[in-house]
Amino acid sequence: MLDGAIVWMNARGNTEQWGTTPYSRKPGGVRRVEQYATEQDAFVAELDGVPVGALVLGSGPSPQMPIPPAAEPERYVRLLITDRRYAGRGIGAALLAHAVEETRRAGLTLLRVDCWAGGGGELVAYYERTGFTRTEPFLSGTWPGQVLARRVG
Repeated sequence: MLDGAIVWMNARGNTEQWGTTPYSRKPGGVRRVEQYATEQDAFVAELDGVPVGALVLGSGPSPQMPIPPAAEPERYVRLLITDRRYAGRGIGAALLAHAVEETRRAGLTLLRVDCWAGGGGELVAYYERTGFTRTEPFLSGTWPGQVLARRVG
């Protein structure tokens, strides 16, 4: 799904968000996915038995990202990916709804995510439509990012 997302983004002229190299060929890419599956809480969405999306939740942002820690315990969306062949079916929104439930189940009230803020801010707007609010913008090198938060009650 990550390789497919890069192909999809590149076909639309977006080479800044994740670059042009397939994720599986990036240094550390396969290892990072393995860590997501074994060291974080990973969830896979299926449609008729076919994986169509994935969500990874952690207890905070990736240590590689220049994001300040939250002032309280939180759940953090480390990865949200959907198979672009199934775009428009609400898979990402369903996975984010699951993240809300997992946050609630953990007895926490804060769910955060960070995303690429370039390209006109479409990804930031997506998270806003799903109930998140902008908090801190950040730069990771030249990569513009945005942290968003959602209160879970």
